[in-house]
Amino acid sequence: MSQTPLPVHIPAFVKAHATGVDFLLHLDRDGTSELPAAQISRLTDRSTGAGATGLIRAVPTALIDPQAAAGAEWFMDSRGPDGSPLDVDGDDLRVFVAFLQHAGVLDLPDRAETAVATRSGVFTVRREGQEYAVDMGPWTFPGGDDALADGFDLSVIAEGLTEQRPGLRVNLRGEHVVVALQDEETLAGLSMTGPAQVDPPLEGPAMLEFVLPLGEQEGAEPDAAGAPVRTGVIRMRARSGPAERRSSGTGACAAAVAVREWFGDGAPQTWQVHTPGGRLRVRMTGGHTELAGPAQLIGTFSVLS
Repeated sequence: MSQTPLPVHIPAFVKAHATGVDFLLHLDRDGTSELPAAQISRLTDRSTGAGATGLIRAVPTALIDPQAAAGAEWFMDSRGPDGSPLDVDGDDLRVFVAFLQHAGVLDLPDRAETAVATRSGVFTVRREGQEYAVDMGPWTFPGGDDALADGFDLSVIAEGLTEQRPGLRVNLRGEHVVVALQDEETLAGLSMTGPAQVDPPLEGPAMLEFVLPLGEQEGAEPDAAGAPVRTGVIRMRARSGPAERRSSGTGACAAAVAVREWFGDGAPQTWQVHTPGGRLRVRMTGGHTELAGPAQLIGTFSVLS
């Protein structure tokens, strides 16, 4: 791993997490502090660096994409530990806006919205007290009407399951397969790193969401005016490839979409999704999903060498 000193004009990094998905963030006002892959790998390493799922650089949008600058002042340059761009997942956007507020470059009153530019387009983020809500866009069911009529379009077998379980594909900023389980014991006993097979096989990568629907809670979440609304409740574990995700914004949205479809007409439009990293809220309105949840800034550190 490269030991090339980091640029001295980067004064500090902030570590933050959103429901257990952690990032390192830094401010690049003039667009001169983009880090090479070797330095990102060094910083995000959990043994020899600060440790993080990825590194996010906040840079003025006008320096990256002048056409998007009118709608979004700041661009979120999100990179994985190998330096490659990360797909937008919602957790990153919540952390990013909290960081901009902390850095003093964004004034966002409660219930106000801001636009954030990314490689996947411009996203709207709204502050809700200590939480942030993100418009994650629309969803589709790749299996079409037949899958919706049956409630599934493939089957999944994973270590910890005694038999194949039906799954429903949901396309929401990537492909997801949502699998309903019958009890807490089964959900807790799943191996999220062991073999998992999908039948028929998928053409590309997909995230697996194993969900336990827990019914409804009256007034568990308020609406925009503070009035109670009917809210469904889900417990979820998600895996991407051979690894479990402590949280996933797109995974929570896909899980809520699938469970609402299974519940049928009259199902709630708002869902609490409990993940190993914490609670998220998903609302479905106008054909779009909105993800809301916390973002926690942990601390600031300087690189010594």
